[in-house]
Amino acid sequence: MVQKAKILLVDDRPENLLALEAILSALDQTLVRASSGEEALKALLTDDFAVILLDVQMPGMDGFETAAHIKRRERTRDIPIIFLTAINHGPHHTFRGYAAGAVDYISKPFDPWVLRAKVSVFVELYMKNCQLREQAALLRLQLEGGGKSVLGDTKEPAGLLAELSARLAAVEEQAEALSKQLDDDSADAAAVATAAHLERKLTGLRRALDALEPGTGNGAASLPSQN
Repeated sequence: MVQKAKILLVDDRPENLLALEAILSALDQTLVRASSGEEALKALLTDDFAVILLDVQMPGMDGFETAAHIKRRERTRDIPIIFLTAINHGPHHTFRGYAAGAVDYISKPFDPWVLRAKVSVFVELYMKNCQLREQAALLRLQLEGGGKSVLGDTKEPAGLLAELSARLAAVEEQAEALSKQLDDDSADAAAVATAAHLERKLTGLRRALDALEPGTGNGAASLPSQN
């Protein structure tokens, strides 16, 4: 069963959270509410999120301050943040949002279709990264185990490599399709950069897997970083 991605919705107004849930429910992912910056930071301590939708205007800790805390933490600094605001103070206000680490800045009222499409891109990227980490973990076990099977005691090394290669090929195909989709839709630069980073990690993982093939090495290959 494919695990759902978590999306963090941060807004001090319950009606706004309800509206976001109505818009994003079609993505069939896990939506997590936070009614303040403090509550959002608490949720981020224990759960991994694909993307954060963060209201700018909140009492106490506002969106900019919340984003600053998120970007200072190693665990959460790479999570994409989409700022939502009901007011528009001009280019300077928008620049402050990007400077705080946002990948996008959307003014209310926003187009539900556009917001859903933007969020879906980051959910897809997150899911591909999760698949990539799983493949890397299997490869690492294979390297550390000196060729012992990690997918079943009865599977020979050659069969194991073939299965790992097939699994990796499926992720590579999906990542390529996503990259083409981003190019076609003229997506945000941040999303394109994230997809490119994912493809680089896939390339490194493929090289490590190829190095395990008979006649090409016996485990000296290094796995790509998963950061």
